[in-house]
Amino acid sequence: MAQGLPYIPETITVHLGPPGSEAENVTLPFADYIKNVASSEIYPTWPEEAIRANVLAEISFALNRVYTEYYRSRGYDYDITNSTAADQSFVKGREIFENISRITEELFTSYLSRRGDETPLFAAYCDGREVTCDGLSQWGSVDLARAGYSAEDIIKTYYGRDVEIVSNVPVEGFSESYPGSPIRIGDSGEDVFLIQTRLSRIRRNYPMIPPVTPDGEFGEDTEAAVKAFQRIFYLNDDGIVGRGTWYKIAGIWAGVKRLSDLNSEGVALEEIVDSVAGLFVGSTGAKVRELQYLLSYAAEFDESIPNILIDGIYGERTREAVAAFQAAWDLPVTGEVDEATSGVLFSVYRGILTALPEEFLDAARAEYPGEPLSEGYRGDAASTVQEYLNFIAEDTPSVARLAVDGYYGPKTAESVRSFQRAFGLPVTGVTDAATWAAMAKAYKDSAAARLINVR
Repeated sequence: MAQGLPYIPETITVHLGPPGSEAENVTLPFADYIKNVASSEIYPTWPEEAIRANVLAEISFALNRVYTEYYRSRGYDYDITNSTAADQSFVKGREIFENISRITEELFTSYLSRRGDETPLFAAYCDGREVTCDGLSQWGSVDLARAGYSAEDIIKTYYGRDVEIVSNVPVEGFSESYPGSPIRIGDSGEDVFLIQTRLSRIRRNYPMIPPVTPDGEFGEDTEAAVKAFQRIFYLNDDGIVGRGTWYKIAGIWAGVKRLSDLNSEGVALEEIVDSVAGLFVGSTGAKVRELQYLLSYAAEFDESIPNILIDGIYGERTREAVAAFQAAWDLPVTGEVDEATSGVLFSVYRGILTALPEEFLDAARAEYPGEPLSEGYRGDAASTVQEYLNFIAEDTPSVARLAVDGYYGPKTAESVRSFQRAFGLPVTGVTDAATWAAMAKAYKDSAAARLINVR
């Protein structure tokens, strides 16, 4: 399903237990799954517009899991679990409420996405009473509906004005995304194009992966990018995309997209502070979300760390993730966050890209796009500039940090000016060839210095 445009799967397979546990799998029609989830999580007596908003969030959450092959790319034979710590509530054999069934039948070929991105939104939500989060509040949606809000108004209130409802999505049978045979140099077609597109997106977070042009032709540039990816993630660097490499690319692609789209998680990069020490089971709030974000980031690159929900609640799953992180980094395994654990978490967050063989640092110098970048420019080159600046800002506080969105707007221009001032370049706010080269060198120098300090 991960190939091409999103569609509604005819069926979905639910694991009746936490991720990785020994439990039964149940396969059922997607619409019936949503009816069960909605009947398990909300009340049929709620205002209809509140029910609609919740159903749309539940559909989008489930579709995100299926579309990104979140569990299948990790080797599991299911699409989603019924663990509320990780996914949505599902009760096998439960009663389905009549009005919820009717509303779901109307809506199940719709989902939420951010403007300009067809990926189903990872629509985090919580009940709003026992648990609070920065996603949709289920009880809060009731209050808004009673105040006259439509389902769309409720959705935009919680997820942002750039969230749209995609309707009339086709229903198709689920098929595994892996094409069935390895892809290598000389191959061409849609599967090659998909690999190239994902590697190009991953490269925003891993500038040491050489650039590749998504043209559907598996040439030497694609092989070089695949080999670099394989080395970074400890795969056999043969430049061939077999099942293992295919799903690792799919998993990392889903991870970097999810980590860069943090509005639905309630955490923004610029909100991350320099300490999350003093947190333990029972802690709640913004710092716990920051901790969970950092752990989620680390989990994308270390399979011994379990994936957790960013919900601001330090429960058993978060404790397990902290303990796994501590074990991985040779810290006392307590499941609580002391100053040492906090410090290493931030070191990993800032320097994880540098925990690589030193020869990869030379690949960090992405190719200059051939023309100066200035306000109004959109594209991967702007994303590279933003990524460079954010990395450099860790060692040069006068350089302003940015959202990596591929848009060279006023904030990017100001950050470029701050870099130019700090490095003795003409202060223009324009990234010309000299500024690009200086950024690449500063990135490389910072990465080399951090490589010495990681671990």
